[in-house]
Amino acid sequence: MSEQPPAVEFRSVTKVFGKGADRHVALDGIDLRIEKGEIFGVIGYSGAGKSTLVRLINALERPTSGTIEVGGAPITGTSEAGVRRLRREIGMVFQQFNLFRSRTAAGNIEYPLKVAGWKRAERKARVAELLEFVGLTDKARSYPDQLSGGQKQRVGIARALATSPALLLADESTSALDPETTAEVLRLLKKINRELGVTIVVITHEMDVIRAVADRVAVLAEGRIVELSSTFDVFANPQATPTRSFVATVLHDRPSDTELARLRDKHGGRMVTVDIDDERGLGAALAAATRADVRFEVVFGGVSTLQDKTFGSVTLALHGSDDAVDEVAAALDRRERNSGAH
Repeated sequence: MSEQPPAVEFRSVTKVFGKGADRHVALDGIDLRIEKGEIFGVIGYSGAGKSTLVRLINALERPTSGTIEVGGAPITGTSEAGVRRLRREIGMVFQQFNLFRSRTAAGNIEYPLKVAGWKRAERKARVAELLEFVGLTDKARSYPDQLSGGQKQRVGIARALATSPALLLADESTSALDPETTAEVLRLLKKINRELGVTIVVITHEMDVIRAVADRVAVLAEGRIVELSSTFDVFANPQATPTRSFVATVLHDRPSDTELARLRDKHGGRMVTVDIDDERGLGAALAAATRADVRFEVVFGGVSTLQDKTFGSVTLALHGSDDAVDEVAAALDRRERNSGAH
C-alpha cells in the first residue's frame, strides 16, 4: 500500500436518509481507499448507492457516521469554507452535461476560472489550452445547441479540468452517448489520467465502461461493497452474484442453461466448461484427450484480453468411452484445482 495519502478514503461510512418508516440506508459501512493516479470504477444497479457515494466525495452530502478524506484532508467535520477549498481540487463530469446554453463552449470552460478569480488573460490562455486538449479548438464559439452529445461532454470535461483538479468524478458520464461517442470520451478520460496524472473515479452501471478504463473496481449492491478488486480479477473470476451478472452482460463465454441444453441436443457427448488464462491453457489436456481416444469439439466460449492478461472459458463436448471421458474430465478438473481456481 502506498505511503502517501490516498486520493479518497472512506472509513466505516454510513449514510441514512429519512427517519422512522421513511428511513433508508443508502450506504452501509463503506470502507474504501482510492489511490492517487488510478482510474477507479464504481458499478452498481439503480439504487445501489453510487450517486450517494459521489455526493459524499464532493461533500454535497455528509455521512451519517464514519469519516471521509480527500487527498488526506478530512471532509467530515470540516467547515463550509474548508469544504469549498477542498472542492477546488475536485472536478465533476455529469451525465447530462450541465452546460450553460447561453454561453459558448469557451464561455462554459471559462466560467469556473471566473469564479476562482483568475485574470482575463490567464483565463483565455487556459481555455485555449483545454480546447486544444479535448480536440475542440474549432468549436470555441459554438453554443451547446450547436454541438453533438460527444462534443458537449468534451466541453464538460474541459470545464471540469479548468482549475487543474487532482481528482475527477465522472458520474454516468457516457450514459447519454452512443457507443462510438462513448469510446471517444473514454479514450479522453484515459488521456487525462495518463498525461495529466489526474485520479479519476468513474461511476457507472455499464460494465463495458469499467472494462475500457478502470484499473480497479468496486461493485455496489444495496449500499454495500460486495466486491473490490482489480478490473482483470473481477472479469476473470467474479465472486459476488451481482458481479457475475454484470460480467455476463459483457462476456458471453459461458452458455446459459437453455443454451447448454441446446448444445447437448445438437452435439451429444459430455459437456465440460473450463476456464482459460495465461497459466491455464488447454493444450496439454486436449493432447491427453487425443491419446485417450476421446474426440472433442469446442461448442461455445470466448477468450478476451484485459490489462495485458488473457482470460475466458470454453465449453467442450467430449465423445468416447465413459472411462476415457471420465479420465479427461478429471484431468481438466485437476488443471482447474492446481491453478487455484475457484
